[in-house]
Amino acid sequence: MSLTLALLLAGQAATVSTPSAAPQAPVGDQATEQPTGRLGNQQQGGGGDIVVTARRRAETVQTVPIAMSVIGGTALAETGAYNVSRLTQLQPTLQFYSTNPRNSAANIRGLGAPFGLTNDGIEQGVGIYVDQVYYSRIASATFDFTDTERIEVLRGPQGTLYGKNTTAGAINITTRKPSFTPEARIELTTGNYQFIQAKASVSGPLIPDKLAIRLSASVTERDGTIHNVVTGKDLNAQDNKSVRGQLYWKPTDNLDLALSGDYGQQNPNCCVQYYARTGATQRPLTRQYAALAAAQGYVVPSTNAFDRVTDVDTPLRAKQELGGVSLLGNLDLGASTITSVSAWRFWNWDPSNDRDFIGLPITTVSANPSQQTQYSQELRIASNGKHTLDYVLGAFYFYQTIDTQGLQVQGPAASAFLLNPTSTGGKNPATLNGLTSRNTIGFTNTSAALFGKLTWNVSDRFQIAPGLRLNYDKKKGDYVSVVTTGAGELVTSNARFNDQRGVLAPQSYQPDFDNWNLSGDITAAYTVTSDIHAYATYARSYKSGGINLSGLPLDGSNNPILSAATVKPEKVNHFELGLKTQFLDRRLTLNLAGFWTEISDYQATVTNGQLGVLRGYLANAGKVRTRGLEFDSAFRPTDRFSVYANGAYTDAKYVKFVDAPCPPELSGGTTADATHPASPAGQAGTSTTPSYSPANCDISGQRLPGVSKWAFSYGAEYDLPATLGGLDGQVYLGYDGSYRSTFSSNPSRSLYTDINGYALSNFRLGFKAKDSWNVFGWLRNAFDQNYYEVLALQSGSTGLVVGQPGDPRTYGLTVSRSF
Repeated sequence: MSLTLALLLAGQAATVSTPSAAPQAPVGDQATEQPTGRLGNQQQGGGGDIVVTARRRAETVQTVPIAMSVIGGTALAETGAYNVSRLTQLQPTLQFYSTNPRNSAANIRGLGAPFGLTNDGIEQGVGIYVDQVYYSRIASATFDFTDTERIEVLRGPQGTLYGKNTTAGAINITTRKPSFTPEARIELTTGNYQFIQAKASVSGPLIPDKLAIRLSASVTERDGTIHNVVTGKDLNAQDNKSVRGQLYWKPTDNLDLALSGDYGQQNPNCCVQYYARTGATQRPLTRQYAALAAAQGYVVPSTNAFDRVTDVDTPLRAKQELGGVSLLGNLDLGASTITSVSAWRFWNWDPSNDRDFIGLPITTVSANPSQQTQYSQELRIASNGKHTLDYVLGAFYFYQTIDTQGLQVQGPAASAFLLNPTSTGGKNPATLNGLTSRNTIGFTNTSAALFGKLTWNVSDRFQIAPGLRLNYDKKKGDYVSVVTTGAGELVTSNARFNDQRGVLAPQSYQPDFDNWNLSGDITAAYTVTSDIHAYATYARSYKSGGINLSGLPLDGSNNPILSAATVKPEKVNHFELGLKTQFLDRRLTLNLAGFWTEISDYQATVTNGQLGVLRGYLANAGKVRTRGLEFDSAFRPTDRFSVYANGAYTDAKYVKFVDAPCPPELSGGTTADATHPASPAGQAGTSTTPSYSPANCDISGQRLPGVSKWAFSYGAEYDLPATLGGLDGQVYLGYDGSYRSTFSSNPSRSLYTDINGYALSNFRLGFKAKDSWNVFGWLRNAFDQNYYEVLALQSGSTGLVVGQPGDPRTYGLTVSRSF
C-alpha cells in the first residue's frame, strides 16, 4: 500500500497547481444515477448523460466507442440482480454458469472461460473489477452487490485499457464512495423459501471536506430449493454475509486517496446436481446406468428433476471466505491525472461435493480445499479534458499463489459402477472400496504489463484511437497425487493395481509456462451528429497460456501424459462495428453492434476417457469463431412510461476441433466407425459420422457450449403520482423479462445435454418517495418456468445425465429507506 501513497505524495510535492482548461472528473468520482435507474438497463432509459469510466476516464456512455451496458444501483435492487449470476437476466450477451462457486464461469459472447470444470492453471477472459481492483478468481465475484453505484458490462477485448488482460470483455463494478454529507441507507427484503436479505450503509465526514468514511454490510439467507429425502435438509441454500469499509481522504484539491477493506463469508448447504435423465452410450447395456442401478437395487427418489428431490449421500458444503484491502489514489496534475491502485486479496475455499450425484456410495468424498492470495499494483497516467491527442498509459503487476489439498475417496459401490465385471478387480467389490487420492497442488502466477491507448482527435467529429499492450506471464505448478488402497497400500504401476489406477492414478509433475506477447487494437470513431456516434474496431489480442493443475490425461498404461502439462496461449482476432444513437430529444435510444471474433489455439476443458476419472484437463482446440449482432434499445414516450429491449444473435462454433472429448452417445466403446445419433440434421459443418476413438471425436463445425444463438431481455415500467402516509411520490408497476434459446451444456454437443430455451418473467409493484422510502412487492419467475442452469454427466460413461434446476417461482417484499 505504501507504493500508492509514496508515488502520489511525491507527485503532489512536485506539482504546480495549474488546472487544465477542461479537466475531467477523476476516475475515482462516481456518476450520479439517472432518473432511469429503475429500468433493467440504466443506460437505456432515454434522457440524461450517464458518466462511465470504461476507458479509465470519465465520459458519457453514448460517446464511448465500446459496446457496453450500464446498470445502476437502483436497477440492481429493484430487479433482484444482487450478484453476477443474476445479471444474465438483464444482459443477453453475458453468460454465467456455476455448479459451485469455484466451478463458475463468466462468458461474454460465448467466450471467456472453458465450459466445464475450473482449472486453476488458466485465466479468465472476462475480467471482474471492483473499484478498479482485478479479481483473479471468478468465484470471488459470487458475492452480493453491496452499496453499488453502477455496473458496466464491456464487450470485446479490453487489454489496452485495463491492468489485467481481458480478451472477451470486462465487468466493471463501482461502489459508492464516502460522502462529505451525512447519509444512510437501509434495505430489508423477505420472501418465500425463508428468504431474508438485509443491507445497510452509512457515510459521512470525519473531518469536514477532508476525510470521510463509508461503512456497509449485507446478509442474505434462504432455504434450499432442493429437498434431500434422506437427510431432510434443503439444498442449494444461500447463506452470505459481508462487510465493507472505506476511508476517503482529500488532503488537497488535486489529491484524493481511498482506502478500502472488505470481508465476506458464504456457508450454504450447496451445491447439488442430481438425476435429470439417462441416455444410451457405447458401453454394453449391462454397464449403463439402468442396469448398474438395478443390480444395486437402487431407485432414485424421482426421475423428474423438477420434483426437486434428491438422495445424495455425501454432505454438501460450499464455504468460502474472501476479502482484501486496496488503496486507490488520484493526483490531478492539471493536464493529466495519475492513478495508482494497490491491492491485496484472499480467497479461501472449503467444499464438500457428491460427485456420483446419486444415493449410492460410489464416490464418498470429493473435496478440494484451496487458499489463494493475490497482490496487484497498477499505475496509470491519463490526460484530462479533450485535446488533439489524448492518452492513457499504464503499468501493471500481479502476483498470485494458490495452495490446494484435494481428497477423493471411493466407496463400496464404486467397483460395480466403474469397473468391468470381467476384469480381475471388477470381480471384487473391495477393489475400489476405500481407494483414496490425496492431491497436493501448488501454483504461482506472475504477470506484468505495459499498456496504453492514444486518441487522436483528427477533428471535432472524427477520432482514431490505437492501443498497445506488452504482456509477460509466468506460471509454475507442483502437482502430487498419492493414491492408496482401502488397506492403506500405495497404488503403483504394478499390473495388480491396473483397475485402481484407471480410476484414481498417482501422479507427480511440475508444469512451467512463461511467455511474452504484444497485442494491440485500433478504433476509428465518427460523430455523425451530437446524438449519433459510429465506430469500428480491430483488435489483435492474446489470452495467456496456462498449465494443467487438475491432473493429466492417462495413456493406455494409465500413466500421465506429461506433454499435456502446458497449454498454449489463445490468439484472438476481433472485428467490430457499432452505432450509438438517440432520437426524439433523447427519449429513444438505439445502440447496435456487430462483431466477428476468431480464436486460434482455443483453450478447452475436456474430460479424460478413462473409466471412472472425474477430472478436467486443458487442451487447445484448433480454432473457434463467434460472430453476431446486438442491440440495446429503450423508449420513454412520456415521463411516466418507459420500455426497453436488448437482444443478441450469437453464432459461435468450433471451426476446427479434431481431438475433442466425445459426447455421451459415443463414449465408453471401442468401435472406430460409430455414428453420432445426436447430430442435429442440417447443422452447418457437423458431420453425422465424425472421426471417433474411445476418447476423442472430431466436433469441428459444432456450436460452442454455454451460448444461446438468440438471447433477449426486455421490460417496461409505468408510474403514477401518489401520496402515501403524507409522502409524495409515485406508485409504479414494472416488468422485466428474458429469453435464451437452446444451448449446449457439454463441451461436445449432445441431445442429452442440450438445455432447451426458456423465458423468465419478473414483476414488481411499489411506492417510491423521492430520496426516502421505496416499498415494493416482487414476483420472480412468475410463471414458474422449469429450466436447467447446467446439465452434466456422471463419470464412467454410464449415460446418467444430472442437472441443476433454476430457481422456481419466488415472491417477497422489499422495503428501503434513504436518510
